[in-house]
Amino acid sequence: MLILARKTGESIKIGDNITLEIISATGNTVKIGIEAPKEVGIFRKEVYDMIKNENITASAVNLSDLSKLNDLDADDLKNIKK
Repeated sequence: MLILARKTGESIKIGDNITLEIISATGNTVKIGIEAPKEVGIFRKEVYDMIKNENITASAVNLSDLSKLNDLDADDLKNIKK
């Protein structure tokens, strides 16, 4: 891990198109401004971890449930609430 010391108003560049700027530092809290292209996802780590875990859970498909879809007929589909 690279560790850099910066003062309020100073910046760090990541590549050509990402800039991190220290907006303020008070006590235990640092406010960071981030300039990056729209296609770059920017998340607090705890939010990123939650999204990642939800995606893993959502992708865990029970194959036996999928095979039951083949057994559905038109009458079964009429009973599904929209």
